[in-house]
Amino acid sequence: MEIITITADNIDSEHICCAVSDKKDSTGANAKKSWMKDRFQDGLVFRRLDARGKVFIEYIPAEKAWYPILADGYMHIDCFWVSGQFKGQGYANQLLSQCIEDARSQGMHGLTVLSSSKKKPYLSDPDYLKYKGFLTADTAHPFFELLYLPFTDNAPLPRFKDCARKGTIEETGMVLYYTAQCPYTSQYVPLIAKAARARGHELTLHPITTTEQAQNAPAPYTTYSFFNNGRLVTHEIFSEKKFEKFLDSLPV
Repeated sequence: MEIITITADNIDSEHICCAVSDKKDSTGANAKKSWMKDRFQDGLVFRRLDARGKVFIEYIPAEKAWYPILADGYMHIDCFWVSGQFKGQGYANQLLSQCIEDARSQGMHGLTVLSSSKKKPYLSDPDYLKYKGFLTADTAHPFFELLYLPFTDNAPLPRFKDCARKGTIEETGMVLYYTAQCPYTSQYVPLIAKAARARGHELTLHPITTTEQAQNAPAPYTTYSFFNNGRLVTHEIFSEKKFEKFLDSLPV
């Protein structure tokens, strides 16, 4: 098996890994592909294993990344995933090496990636990244870490924007910021909005549709940030069942 690159020329005929197992609903995959098509002109790279599985890396120059970070001159890893039967076979090292090679060839300072103090769903594995030489550049509430791999000793230190440090917003009630960067948002956001209405709750949706909006978002993980009464509740995409459980936990 080999690593292939998804481009504007082949994206319509290729799968995008993270949605490969979802045969019932192509809405999320189509939204993700549309998002990717718009990002190719910004330097987005998506590489995956030529197999029916979740083995891929997605990265883009940090100046164009959909994250509230200051990391000019770095390559930012959006998503990096090796799962299931493909673990332990060297694919993660291979994908990361290709990303490093791309960044070096463009004269960049190094790599950045959003992670966490302990391994969390939807975020890159901090243990693996730190084993590969990544360092903590900055932190944000409640557990986010901006990791970086500098290519030189004097590389500038990346950091989060102040707007994303506290994990709070002024808006009250249930509020969700999200993008189409993950195919599961397009699938599940309408479902939890419907569930909220059915239970008599108001859920305010803020779809992030531009790079500028993403880079000024109120939380580091712009793909999905769910707030309640001004505080960040989760970055993990709610399924219907998990959202119902959250609603059950609210005070009457």
